[in-house]
Amino acid sequence: MQNYLQLHENDDVVIAKTQLLSGQPIQNVMVKGLIPSGHKIAIKNIAMGKPVHRYNQIIGFASKDIWVGEHVHSHNLAIGTDFTRDYAISSQLTETPPVEPRQFWGIRRPNGQVATRNYLGIISSVNCSATVAKGIADHFSRHLHPEVLKDYPHIDGVVALTHGTGCGMDTQGQGMRLLQRTLAGYALHANFSHLIMVGLGCEANQLHTLMEQYPLASTGRIHYYNIQEVGGTLNAIEKGIKMVQNLLPEANAIHRELLDLSHIVVGLQCGGSDGYSGISANPALGRAVDFLVAHGGTAILSETPEIYGAEHLLTRRAINASVAHKLLERIQWWEEYTRKLDACMDNNPSPGNKAGGLTTILEKSLGAVAKGGSSNLQAVYEYAEKVNAQGLVFMDTPGYDPVSATGQVAGGANIICFTTGRGSAYGCAPAPSIKLATNSALWRRQEPDMDINCGEIIDGTADIHTMGQKIFEFIIEVASGKKSKSELHGYGQNEFVPWQIGAVM
Repeated sequence: MQNYLQLHENDDVVIAKTQLLSGQPIQNVMVKGLIPSGHKIAIKNIAMGKPVHRYNQIIGFASKDIWVGEHVHSHNLAIGTDFTRDYAISSQLTETPPVEPRQFWGIRRPNGQVATRNYLGIISSVNCSATVAKGIADHFSRHLHPEVLKDYPHIDGVVALTHGTGCGMDTQGQGMRLLQRTLAGYALHANFSHLIMVGLGCEANQLHTLMEQYPLASTGRIHYYNIQEVGGTLNAIEKGIKMVQNLLPEANAIHRELLDLSHIVVGLQCGGSDGYSGISANPALGRAVDFLVAHGGTAILSETPEIYGAEHLLTRRAINASVAHKLLERIQWWEEYTRKLDACMDNNPSPGNKAGGLTTILEKSLGAVAKGGSSNLQAVYEYAEKVNAQGLVFMDTPGYDPVSATGQVAGGANIICFTTGRGSAYGCAPAPSIKLATNSALWRRQEPDMDINCGEIIDGTADIHTMGQKIFEFIIEVASGKKSKSELHGYGQNEFVPWQIGAVM
């Protein structure tokens, strides 16, 4: 079996499929030194300062002379800044092919929204009310009290979503706007039948302001109160428990019906990426996205710091110049944002990413953007904005997965698809999270956490199209009620992490 992968005939490197030892042959050269699985080997001599190509794209510049057969990684490859991208706006638009209609078993809410899950939620307005929110949800935990919801089989659970902010911040600032937009997005999410918001009473993030700014109380599904107004912690927990108990019969009175796939909104995430992410799981997920878009569904690509250096691949598919320029404006905002905080965009690849074979943010981004498939880019949204376009869209978020996915769910994502090469632990209540392994070694090691093994692509036992079809079918199953492994493990409540931005006062 061939022990390396060459992704494009113009590339300067190939990717090791297994650990390679010094003296082993690849193509017509000998490996020099130990090359870990997933890492890069030079197949050409590259002079210091010259670009290095993977995917037929620039992933960085040689920081020293690189010789044929050498390991290409952090010791001899750097990001560089003196190269331009050809944005070629709207030059690669495609037509969506006609498909036979497909349906899934979804939950239609009275207001017309469509859900993939049926939760009751408890959300804290501020860190100070987190203990009360958790106390209410714990009373209804199937893990702690298996019998408490036995009479309500159509309820997926009662979950507490808490966070570490909500006070010590400018009430009129950008941080508050982001927080309130996120909380409102969750409060209005179709996967919640009902929601209780718990405040302290004296915090900056006042619940009555949130209710007025976003017409939440008028929905009839959202209730709220403050700890200080009901007499403290124990009274607040008791009040919340009684409220949930009164809501359970109504929340349970739902049924699933066959609905068009246009109601599925998938948030795309990659975490714990490795050298295989851009070869297996990400492009396979991208193919699934193309299938979903062809059926009228929506996919949200995000993590702006992790498309940096690959944004030109998206501007070429932007439906018009306005969409392309909005994306580029968000890139420029991040460049300035990191500069002000004495950081740079290439700080992004984590130690785990690098151990898995990724070197620069350019390389990581070129693999990450593959999750978006080949569909046209319909719109660009700011963090936690309501997504109302159908097809492939982009949402500006940080690269940190819990923060990014929180924004996507606030925008309306009712499923998350999460690729990983290192084995990220993740869930995202109230949206089910599907985990896609990039390599078979991870699958064998951590199968109880993974839903699909995309490592079969690396092994040569499946291709991207076949794996994309498999992911697409699994999305339909999960949207119809099948539990993902993250759900079975109980992940999802601790991963609610609104983007904190601005001064802590």
